[in-house]
Formats: sequence, structure tokens, C-alpha cells
Amino acid sequence: MRRSLRFAEILAVGSELLTPFRTDTNSLYLTARLNELGLDVRGKSVVADDRAAVAAAVRAALARADVVVTTGGLGPTDDDVTREAVADVAGVAFEEDPALLASIEARFARRGIRMPSINARQAQVPTGAVALPNPNGTAPGLWCEMGGGVLIALPGPPRELKPMFEAHVLPRLRDLCAGAVLRRRTVKTTGRSESHVEEVAQPIYTTWLQSDPVISTTILAAPGQVELHLSAQGDDAARLDRALDAAVQRLHAALGPAAFSVDGRTLAEVVGGLLQERQFVLAAAESCTAGLLLGALTEVAGSSAWIAGGVVAYANDVKVQALDVPVELIAAHGAVSEPVAQAMAEGVRRQLKTDLGVGITGIAGPTGGTESKPVGTVALAVSGPGVRSVVRMVRFPGDRAMVRQMAVQAALDLIRRVLTDADYN
Repeated sequence: MRRSLRFAEILAVGSELLTPFRTDTNSLYLTARLNELGLDVRGKSVVADDRAAVAAAVRAALARADVVVTTGGLGPTDDDVTREAVADVAGVAFEEDPALLASIEARFARRGIRMPSINARQAQVPTGAVALPNPNGTAPGLWCEMGGGVLIALPGPPRELKPMFEAHVLPRLRDLCAGAVLRRRTVKTTGRSESHVEEVAQPIYTTWLQSDPVISTTILAAPGQVELHLSAQGDDAARLDRALDAAVQRLHAALGPAAFSVDGRTLAEVVGGLLQERQFVLAAAESCTAGLLLGALTEVAGSSAWIAGGVVAYANDVKVQALDVPVELIAAHGAVSEPVAQAMAEGVRRQLKTDLGVGITGIAGPTGGTESKPVGTVALAVSGPGVRSVVRMVRFPGDRAMVRQMAVQAALDLIRRVLTDADYN
């Protein structure tokens, strides 16, 4: 009897994927589709075009997962070894499929050319396997059931893989996975390090490993943002949704204002929603970020309703002439300072006649830092008559690109907290 299908692994075959010149993108598509079927993808691997290595990787994956999907290595050349590796794992020989051979020959005939003899090997099917038609290429896929699990071999080119999966793999898997449900939630945070988020969240999510249903949690960090990914499997979608919603609410309450999204929205989308809700229009004066903040905000659809524009005030002269920042203020405190950031925010708000003004000035590096203001020092300010004005001086780690990215994230967070009257904690 076939075991219940719950876990999947993806194996990308191709020596080119182990170089800097090619990237495996098929696994992203496959993961999304497998998740929709209720299958939890527990592993992804890349292996070179080596028959023994591919066979070993397939055996190992089948020992761990109920469904294993390979991509690539089904072509007609000597380095296409997936077909042979599948036969090795199954312990079977090959049988030529006359209908398959005829369809490959017909494909070449439609192009007015003779089929090279090497393409005939693509009509060799491991005994017991089912060949999956490929209307977009000469490499058929394979469906093999062994040891209670399923091994699916797909061609590497996405234009061949995706139609084959949709037409011939998805219906088969849907029948086998009937009743299986996988649900996910994401809690996005900002303003705290990964360690600080873990310190709060870990005592909570470890209790879910003994709960019914079991909720698995993964923590992921990116510059200026930490995400908690929650997942649960079962056969009752409503029950899983209730458990995950309660888990999200508990994390949100524990993390407080640091948690900015539980519905998948980005920080820029959250800020845009708040501006639209308050019917506020924003302008930004940017120095070290040079327009990246407005770039992030205007990625959000409908941003023309709440973004007026901005000024890239990179040079001090521009800060003075375009934003009315007093020369003596820069002389007294330096261009990277809280007073100057606040003056920039107020200046751009006056110039563009908006409800809110944002000022960003900093030292992104790699040069320009001092002992008192090292590289990574950034001053941020939000100003407006309808909200409390806030100014902050922060220091970010990393190279120039990271400092600029984290400065944008911090500015978005500052706007969010001003609009929601939330404190830092």
C-alpha cells in the first residue's frame, strides 16, 4: 500500500548549475505547486551530470521524501544521465516505446529535418515507468512509483517543464494527495535583530512542536527585516487556519510594534496603506539613499495618491538651496546629524506642500567616516503638523549597498511608527 504523501524533495541535475553562469529557477515554481497540493518541500539539491552521483542523490531523497522531482538530464547527449540513473535506482532495464519514438521522429519531420540517431535513446523508458509527453521538446518525462513513493523526472528547460507538470504531473499528484493540506503564515518584523526576535519568539514557537496540529517555525533574516514563517500540515484546512491564525496573533502580541505585517505585505505597502488611510501626502529629502526611499514607495500601486515627490540633496549646497537647511546648522552639527535630518524633512515638506516630510542623511561608505560618525551612521527624521515629529540617529553594519538598503527600511519603519503612534521597543 502506498504511504501517505506528505514530504517532497527537488533534485536539479546539471553540471552547469554548479557554475556561476546558470541558476536553478525551476525549484521555485515546483515548490509553489507542490505546496498547493499539501506537500511540504523539505529539501532541494543540485547534482552534476554524473550517473552514479545522480543515482545516489535520488536514492537518498527517496529515503527521506514521499515525492522526489528531478529536473534536467533527459536530453539525447552523453551527459544526459537522469534516465539511466532512474533505471539504476529502480533496478530495471529499458524498453523502447515505439509510439514515443514515432512522436520524436515526427517532431523533427515537422521541421523538415532528419532526426539524429542519438535522439532515439529518448524513447528508451525504464521498465515500469510511465513516459510523460513533451509537446515542447524531444525529452519525455518519467513517472515512477517505487517503495511507496513517487519519482518524477522532468526536462530542464522551463518552457518544457512547466506545461508537462501542469498537464501530466499535477493531475496524478492531485489524486494521490487528495485531502492533504499545507497552510503557511508569515510574520514580518523590523527594527530588531534576528537574535532579538528569536529571544521573544523561541519560547512561544517551541511549544507548537507538541501541539495538535504541529506548527513548524522558521526564522529568516534580511537587511532591516526578520521574518517568522509558520507552516502546518493536515487534512482539515479550517482547523489548520484557526491554529495558524491564533499562533500569528500570539507572536504579534509578543513582538509588539516590531511586527508590521501578517498578511504578506511589504513594509512599503504597509506605509502606503497608512498614508492612504490618513489621506496624507508625503515628500522625501534624501542624501545618502539618493531616491531609494521614494523608489521603494512608488513600487506600490496607487502611490501617486500619497507621494508628491522629493529632492535628492546629496551635496550640502543642495541641502541649503533646495531645502532651506541653514548653513550654520550644517557647520555646527555636520551634514549627518539629527538637526540637519529634521531640517531636511521640514524643508521638503514646505517646498512641496505635503502633510509629511522625511529626511535621510548618512555616511554609506566605504569612505567618509570619522571616529564620532563612522561609516554606517544615518540620521532619519519625519516631520508634519498632523503628527509627532521624530528624529533618530542609527548605525548600520555592512557595505555601502547594505547601509543604503537598511536606511530605507529604517525610514519606512519610522514613517509607519509615526503614523500609528507606536514607540520603539
